[in-house]
Amino acid sequence: MPSFLEIAPEKLKRMIGTPGLPLLIDVRSNEDYAANPSFIPTSIRRDYRTVAEWGPSIAGPSIIVCQRGLKLSHGVAAYLRALGKDAEVLEGGTEAWRDGKGTLVSADKVPPRDASGRTIWVTRSRPKIDRIACPWLIRRFVDPSAAFLFVPANEVSAVAERFDATPFDIEDVFWSHRGELCTFDVMIEEFGLRSKPLDHLATIVRGADTARPELAPEVAGMLAASLGLSRIFNNDLEQLEAGMTLYDAFYRWCRDATDETHTWPNPRKG
Repeated sequence: MPSFLEIAPEKLKRMIGTPGLPLLIDVRSNEDYAANPSFIPTSIRRDYRTVAEWGPSIAGPSIIVCQRGLKLSHGVAAYLRALGKDAEVLEGGTEAWRDGKGTLVSADKVPPRDASGRTIWVTRSRPKIDRIACPWLIRRFVDPSAAFLFVPANEVSAVAERFDATPFDIEDVFWSHRGELCTFDVMIEEFGLRSKPLDHLATIVRGADTARPELAPEVAGMLAASLGLSRIFNNDLEQLEAGMTLYDAFYRWCRDATDETHTWPNPRKG
């Protein structure tokens, strides 16, 4: 049983993919990271030896992760608490997380980060479904600080080259449709994020994005909500922020509420 300074892997699993997830800070040694170049979703890498430099900039609660949940993570968490920060340790570290079959993101599939530590992505303007679903997936499971650039379709490739951004959901790039799969499907597969709720959500997204309402009963609702949002907002970034809540809701339904039914009004007796 974890102490009040620790969080159990099972509890953290329930928080992954939700907007309330604390900042995850991976302080594994370079040797340990090189032996297993993957990370718990949304984790950022920090050097435990320089916590005095980066610690003061940490905002909000954090969970510190090392290989086994011992000296490195406890030392960093204690240092952050001494700075007035709210910090706890993942019990058992990445080894316990892996042994409990927790999701690990493949580091080699994550694009290079800019000077601020963000991944930068670029796609076509006026998003509807896939171009909102993919940013949601990235921010909730890969890089919570990711930046998204929406530009005219014929400028995506040039902007990607000039601004070191990763293009997605356009033709002839790595992060795009493959056969019957939409870009959201591809990202789930390539990042190693396969799970029952995300697979369910991917089916709904695919149906709405590729005009196949027969894939799931919820497709029509996803399509209607997405088209409605696109008409409410002229600003693509404002639409993305609203869409984050939409996908948060669909994800939680896929994870926790598919068996729940509406019980009012009560059926009449007899």
